[in-house]
This record gives sequence, structure tokens and C-alpha cells, in this order.
Amino acid sequence: MKWDRTPLAPVKGRPSPDDQAPSAWDGWRQVAWHIPRMLSGLGPLGPRGPEDGPPALVIPGFLANDRTTMELRRGLARAGWRAHPWLLGKNLGAKIDTMILLESRLQAIYDGGAEPVRGTGEHGHHRRQPVLIVGWSLGGLFARELACRVPHMVRAVVTLGTPFSGNLKTNTNVREFYERVAGHDVNEPPFPRIGSKPPVPTLALWSRKDGIVAPAAARGLAHEVDKAVEIDTHHMGFAVYRPALSEVMREIAIFLTEQEGAAPSLKPASAA
Repeated sequence: MKWDRTPLAPVKGRPSPDDQAPSAWDGWRQVAWHIPRMLSGLGPLGPRGPEDGPPALVIPGFLANDRTTMELRRGLARAGWRAHPWLLGKNLGAKIDTMILLESRLQAIYDGGAEPVRGTGEHGHHRRQPVLIVGWSLGGLFARELACRVPHMVRAVVTLGTPFSGNLKTNTNVREFYERVAGHDVNEPPFPRIGSKPPVPTLALWSRKDGIVAPAAARGLAHEVDKAVEIDTHHMGFAVYRPALSEVMREIAIFLTEQEGAAPSLKPASAA
């Protein structure tokens, strides 16, 4: 695994500040910061970006939906991806059918985003394209789980401020609220959890300014990710803050180039 920035050194006799979940006040500040940016979610919810662009699926975070991730999908579209919403409404936590519905959604993109093979004709076979999955916060946990279950349909997983590492009881400041809304213990989701590193390229983007997730939880350990890069943003910024989104797109392109040996075939667009 590669880290592009060195974590803060722990103080002798005390745990590293990166291991601590931010205060609850930081979480409420995040919500307040996001309110004036909610208008960015207006617009059609369908796929965005070039029709022949490589497919990407965006999974929203806890209590977020496809409106919340609109700016993130626009960023992917501007970078040349064909960015798809998850179409499962508001993310209210893990449900008994969450992974079944996500597998079905991924299959539709994997099949529907396929290109006709040259010379096969209108009804010929298709060349399916594995999908880049971008998961924000809780959506990143779903993305990692999905890639463990159907890796043949997944090009890579990118997590944005996702608390996939460490103690789920203490690595965020919203755990109690999550358990009340989702209706289950954070360690006991209503479906079997694999929980290991997906057998596909895995990039973790994290921030020491996150405000909701402990930095170390979103960065992960060496055996949990292929690469972890710090982004200068807050937790909500991963989805709506354009300067951060530009950095996210750049890091995705760099990571895939490193993993695949060639830059992804993208046609950046000026608008999306």
C-alpha cells in the first residue's frame, strides 16, 4: 500500500490524534456547511458524462441520496466518466436487501454500459466493462462489500472519507445516531459482512479535516487498501466542494494509471 502523506506522529503515552473520532460538534458544523450547497443537487438524476465514457457508480453516504452526490457525479462526468446514480433513494443504513439491490444495480450498469463488439451487428455479443465504484462515507463500506462479492464487475473501488478501518463503535462521531436510524448495531448489519480488502484495486481518500470520521479509519492499514491519499477537505466536501472534487478526480486517474499501466481512456468534458 502507498500513502502519499505521512500521518501525524503519536505523542508518547497518548494515542495518535488520527485515531480519534472528531467531536460531535464538528459533525453538526459539517451539516450546517452543507446546507447552502444543497442547490447543487438540482438537475436530472440520470447518467452523466460521455455516453462512450467508462462507467462509474456513485454510492451516497448515510442519510444522503443521489441529489446529494450530484456534484460528485458531475465531477466524474467532467473528467470523462459515464457517472451513474445508485437509484436506491436515501441511504438509511444497511438493510437486509441492500447488497442484493446494489448487485442488481451494478449488473445493470455492467451490462447496459457495454459497447457492441465491432462486426457483431446490432444483436451480437457485447463487451462488458467493469465499473469504477466510488463510495462516499457509508457508501464506501457498501462499495467495498460489493466488490468482495462480485469482483469481476468492478474495475476499482474508491472510498471518500469512509470509516472502513478500526473500531466501528468509536471511529466516527455519528455511530449512536446511525444505530437509531438504521435499527441495528453497527457491528451487526442485517446481511453477512465480508469486511476484508476487496480483490480489486482499492484507493482510500481521506482527510485530517474530516470532522466526522477519524482520519486513520478512512486511511486504513497496509493490508486494507492499495493506496491512501489525503485530500484537503471536510467530510461533506468530498461530495460537493469543487476544489476537492478536482483533486479527487486527479487522484483517481493517477491511481488507475499506476494499477493498470496506462492512463484510463477518458474524454474530459467542459460541462456535465
